[in-house]
Amino acid sequence: MTEKILMKGNEAMVHAAIKAGCTFYAGYPITPQNEVPEQMSALMPKAGGIFIQAEAELSAINMIFGASAAGVRCMTSSSSPGIALKQEGISYIAGGELPCVIANVMRGGPGLGNIRASQADYFQSVKGGGHGDYKLIVLAPSTVQEMYDLTMDAFDYADHYRNPVLILADGITGQMVEPVELKDYKPILELPSKSGWILDGCKGREPHVVKTLFLESDDRLTKHNIHLQEKYQRIKDELCLCKEYKTEDAELFIAAYGITARVCKEAVDAARKLGYKVGIIQPVSLWPFPEKIFAKYKGKDFLVVEMSCGQMIEDVKLSLECKGKIHFMGCGGGWYPDTEQIVTKVKEIYGRS
Repeated sequence: MTEKILMKGNEAMVHAAIKAGCTFYAGYPITPQNEVPEQMSALMPKAGGIFIQAEAELSAINMIFGASAAGVRCMTSSSSPGIALKQEGISYIAGGELPCVIANVMRGGPGLGNIRASQADYFQSVKGGGHGDYKLIVLAPSTVQEMYDLTMDAFDYADHYRNPVLILADGITGQMVEPVELKDYKPILELPSKSGWILDGCKGREPHVVKTLFLESDDRLTKHNIHLQEKYQRIKDELCLCKEYKTEDAELFIAAYGITARVCKEAVDAARKLGYKVGIIQPVSLWPFPEKIFAKYKGKDFLVVEMSCGQMIEDVKLSLECKGKIHFMGCGGGWYPDTEQIVTKVKEIYGRS
């Protein structure tokens, strides 16, 4: 029987990572994700792994580059401005096709902002916050259990596709305490052999090369980019994580992710008691975005709810080809939606219709 205990979302990520075989963590403190390095410092050595509090975010992400190149399952975490500092290293890791897991427990911005929850790092996460044409697999949990489950799965996605995976959470989910079932690790994908690329010594064989610098006068970098884009297309074809709630007869669809989707679910139940046919589409993979799920409802009315000034709404519009009326509710700076606000917005939309 699996153990079920109360813990914070940040703590759940740590337990999931260690169960999934993560043996190297490097990070730097920043609220609201501080429980991650705190718990890693206590638990990782006991599990036979290595914990390093780096002197800065730049150092941490480059340590992850080295650990991944050596074939180790590795992880780092931070919050919004700290993730911004890691962007150069993230681009290098993606360019070198190295697997790793990165957690961003978002806070309000721009700048240092505040430590309240936010979803204003969507563009940074799904559009490639660093330089070059690269993509991260981006997963958005809405419960503490999902923080555990998606973190565990993230290591398999990273290894299977040889690509960094970002857990995009927020201050509420990171700090919230809920019962979590500490499931044992079971691979969800076929995991490729690392013998063809890891840097583990080349005695008796040709050296492996992990590089992101292509200064040759030929078109080697262009070919590498073509290869990366073909891989990203394969990921888009194969990976689509999304939840639907009461969409069968819905007249108005709410699009929301993460903790916001959880609030919206309660609002849908309240709105239906008042006679409004509302449902939710909740993307769990933000990249690849579940375009095909949204495309089923082209021409329908949508309400996009985000804890930002409007970012995911662009992908919703693209998926719907801008057909139907698309409404928005959101604000930046650590603003939180509540059930009453969302129901009021639903009434307002129905009133216009």
